[in-house]
Amino acid sequence: MTAATDSTPKPKPVVVYGASGYTGRLVCEYLRELGVPFVAAGRDAARVREVVEKIPGIETASYEVVEVEHTVEALTELFRGAQVVCNMVGPFINLGPQVVDACLAAGAHYLDTTGEQDWVLECQQRWGTEFAEAGLLLSPGIAQMYTTGEIAINIALETPGLDTLDVLVLWKGFPTTASTETIFTILKADWFHLQENQYVQFEPTTTFDVVVPGSHELALAVPWGGTSHPVWFKDDPRVSTVKVAGGVMNKPVMEAVVATTAMVESEIKTLPRDQWDEKLAEIAKAWSAGMPPRENPRLNTSIDSVHASGPLGRKHVVIHGNSNYKQTGLLQAWAAMSLLQQKPLRAGFASGCQAFGHRQLLGVLRQFGLVLDPVVTEHR
Repeated sequence: MTAATDSTPKPKPVVVYGASGYTGRLVCEYLRELGVPFVAAGRDAARVREVVEKIPGIETASYEVVEVEHTVEALTELFRGAQVVCNMVGPFINLGPQVVDACLAAGAHYLDTTGEQDWVLECQQRWGTEFAEAGLLLSPGIAQMYTTGEIAINIALETPGLDTLDVLVLWKGFPTTASTETIFTILKADWFHLQENQYVQFEPTTTFDVVVPGSHELALAVPWGGTSHPVWFKDDPRVSTVKVAGGVMNKPVMEAVVATTAMVESEIKTLPRDQWDEKLAEIAKAWSAGMPPRENPRLNTSIDSVHASGPLGRKHVVIHGNSNYKQTGLLQAWAAMSLLQQKPLRAGFASGCQAFGHRQLLGVLRQFGLVLDPVVTEHR
């Protein structure tokens, strides 16, 4: 490991690993706004510094830039002395295990922004017990993609007797390079929804025609890899069934996603397994648009909608927001700050709401102007 420090060494309670990426930069930006010292780390110190130095007001932040190899040994050395690691280096199913192992060895809480259901399941099954025994939080997927929807779910579940969740998440905008790589990585995995407390596999080419809340439009959505919600609510006694649909609010793009998924099923998954990664990487590279521009809240909006139902009740919760990557950056930074001050509500494997409380996280997003008050309709 080699280190490049911007000035004199500073305390390093939080490490942002993968700080040179689009989301990593936003995590650093919100850590600065929250007054939290941090280490911006990555595999190329010059690239990390170039990105971090462009953050508005960065001269007021307490931070250092560190270059580190992606090995358990080097990462453990870097994390030692830190309390929280925000991991932005994905796809997580490929690159996450070394970071989680290093966090456990160094005694640091682990957060990431994954949208990969198979990675969430692996975290739960492989490391959940060890993190719980160490009193550490293992929380994959603290991000707008699913945490904001989880907030809406928990608001719905404040009404007892609702056990079935029909969830929709929609975004305006286009994914970053890293998000695009993740989208094509999840095409290799099996995807599950929850039905009567059992995981049920989706057909990979499943699609949904959905109504856009607050609009006269229809949209095209997909299972989006199954999402994290079925895993988070699998052992929740309030919930028996969870199905999630997701997509971008651009129908031609979604039609292309569906066509690409069908092509992967017919042309790539019929090849030998050791050829899948190379072929999928080629497709992801062709789709990638590079680093997108900074989000515009007028254009980059998000909708998280939950229909919760039970035998004698129904409730619909919608959270309209903007700037989904900014939501992610804020959620990561605030979660890290909270962990510096107090223990999580639950140690071991836990979602954002399980670890910090859904009303608290909603308040944070509202405080920074990234979501509206939830729209709640209830029939009992």
